[in-house]
Amino acid sequence: MLQTRIPDFHQQVLAVNRVERLLLKLTGALDGAGIPYAIIGGNAVAAWVATVDEGAVRATKDVDVLLRRADLDAAAVALKQVSLDLHEVLGVPMFLTRRKPNPKTGAHVVFAAERVREHDLHPCPDVSEAKRSKYGFWVVDLPWLIRMKLTAFRRVDQLHIEDMMHLGLINDRIVDSLPPDLRNRFDQIRATE
Repeated sequence: MLQTRIPDFHQQVLAVNRVERLLLKLTGALDGAGIPYAIIGGNAVAAWVATVDEGAVRATKDVDVLLRRADLDAAAVALKQVSLDLHEVLGVPMFLTRRKPNPKTGAHVVFAAERVREHDLHPCPDVSEAKRSKYGFWVVDLPWLIRMKLTAFRRVDQLHIEDMMHLGLINDRIVDSLPPDLRNRFDQIRATE
């Protein structure tokens, strides 16, 4: 009997590949246009985790990119050339694929040196706080990634912190540099280990 349904794991592989293609399309176009950026969020965690153990990388469903607000229009022009169109969904700018625009799986923009949410105590870093990853794209520097994850503090952010702790990516220098409120959040995560 022939199997007519694609196994669920195959759909997962396709989803991971789709995110990777989006990430490389986005970063390639921004690099080509000379627009400074930094990959943040789950893909940034993945890039840092992969420096220690590629097998410990978690999949993510979207791409998060840090841009300067002044560069958004130039980014829109550059990304339009690779079929990524700028949309605003619930106040969040994002680049969605032209063929299948889906806010859940797009590239979400976070503005550099601004707070993500009004009540956040700490702003995001500038895009200058980035390093070239081994994959070729710019990724937010590790201490800033830790701060961003502790500021957001959703369950996924806490899991990302745990992953980086287990791999030894978070050292005493990083922990000691955290502001008191973020240090408290880090200590909460560490206490559950």
